[in-house]
Amino acid sequence: MADSFAPTKQDRFSFGLWTVGNPGADPFGPRVRPRIEPVDIVKNLGKLGAWGVCLHDNDLIPIDATPAQAEQKMRDFETALKDNDMVVSMGTTNLFSHPVFRDGAFTTPDPAVRRYALQKICNGMDMCIGRFKTNLYVMWGGREGTDTDCGKDAVEAFKRYRDALNYVCHYAKDRKYDVRFAIEAKPNEPRADIYLATTGSVLGFIATLDYPEMVGVNPEVGHEVMAGLNFYHVVAQAIEAGKLYHCDLNNQKIGRFDQDLRFASEDIKGAFYLVKLLEEYGYKGPKHFDAHAYRTEDIEGVWDFAYGCMRSYKILQHKAKLFAKDKEIQALVRKDIAIPSPKFSKEGHAKILKEKFDIEKMAEKGYGYEKLDQLVFDLLLGVRGS
Repeated sequence: MADSFAPTKQDRFSFGLWTVGNPGADPFGPRVRPRIEPVDIVKNLGKLGAWGVCLHDNDLIPIDATPAQAEQKMRDFETALKDNDMVVSMGTTNLFSHPVFRDGAFTTPDPAVRRYALQKICNGMDMCIGRFKTNLYVMWGGREGTDTDCGKDAVEAFKRYRDALNYVCHYAKDRKYDVRFAIEAKPNEPRADIYLATTGSVLGFIATLDYPEMVGVNPEVGHEVMAGLNFYHVVAQAIEAGKLYHCDLNNQKIGRFDQDLRFASEDIKGAFYLVKLLEEYGYKGPKHFDAHAYRTEDIEGVWDFAYGCMRSYKILQHKAKLFAKDKEIQALVRKDIAIPSPKFSKEGHAKILKEKFDIEKMAEKGYGYEKLDQLVFDLLLGVRGS
């Protein structure tokens, strides 16, 4: 019997080379798994039903590779993509691993490092956009921040950040690339404090760019939860602003280090509302799992992890459909929220001023959220619906 929750290419699930390729190293211990070659990652993800892979430049090509070595790796990668019906769903540039970026790439006070960072990101764009034909490019400023505020003028750092993003947008236009950029927020780690700490701050920053229409957001579950935020609300604001260009799916325990747990493995209800939101509002971008297997796992466990991410999304997608069909649940969902709020006009305002409100009577009405929340709980745990 066919598994109705088995992933397919039409689901547009993707993984980064660095996610399933994570060898299990952490600050307290070395790697526990061997390196998986990019072509093998593509092959195995394709078998599992994934649609795309994404990569940092150095996930595929070592930073010290010769031009001949780089060309061979790109050719092998292209062959693997074609043979396994996979696409490059998103590209990005590693501007955080090499020691040269110890104080940032775009915001460092060192102008030579800033110029090198621009060279590196434009080369990465040429590979991922120009050659691999992705139309999404993510920027995560992992080292753009401080460990002590005595080292940088934060106002000037934000100006440098803006200059760099404007440069990249101008470069894309000059190359006639059909691409959108997505900025990924994070509050801290590896720096004590990272600039553009939340998706909300990124949305404000985008409005100050030369080409704000080219730039959106890539919110990640774990990063926003680290900041104590409700990820469902974060994504809802991005959707309402028309800026949800990419979305990183994983899971996270609040108040912890960046855990990158398997999607829906920790907060099932939060994951459900996220999937429901993406599906109901017709999100068409990649569903990217920026997570990794537990350090306890061997190579086989890595593929169990990857399949689990996709299967969990599909199960929650099914639950969202049951939610929409459940008559008792739908009877409790507030229908009047669809009535638009008034827009100002002199005539409309005059009517509002004349309107009589019995606020004591209005205040007596309960909203039924306790019962509704329990019904959702029952639905998620399988004692309601099918």
